[in-house]
Amino acid sequence: MVVGAFPIAKLLYLGIRQLSKPVANRIKAGARRSEFFKTYVCLPPAQLYHWIEMRAKMRIMGFKGAVIKPMNEEAAAELGAELLGETIIFTIGGVCLIAEYSRQSFNTKKKEEELNNKLLYLNQELTELSSTVETLDTQVREMKRLQLAQPGFSKN
Repeated sequence: MVVGAFPIAKLLYLGIRQLSKPVANRIKAGARRSEFFKTYVCLPPAQLYHWIEMRAKMRIMGFKGAVIKPMNEEAAAELGAELLGETIIFTIGGVCLIAEYSRQSFNTKKKEEELNNKLLYLNQELTELSSTVETLDTQVREMKRLQLAQPGFSKN
């Protein structure tokens, strides 16, 4: 029984995806502590997310012209950190997906190329064998012709 190759690449991708959650949590914690991250990285996407979410809810309830107040800074920083963490996890998952797709594509192309090379080799062998058969057939006919041309040879 032949055992298939161990899928080390898939195991590696799974490990990366499992590690992405703790890494994202550490980055979120750092973003909450850093004023730069809080002000320029976490707050703007959180406020935008809040504005879009509230706008959609207001439209669903029928309030089209309602003014939406921004979130307080602490809640926006928390939401922004969560958005950042989810973005990191999603990005790592997407990169793993693209890497697996390209690996599978490479393997498929490699197998197809090997199959094409094998077919080319078999065609060359077939051509050589056909040529050899034609040569041998010609030689057999020539030998028969020479035997028939010898004096004292009877066909029976």
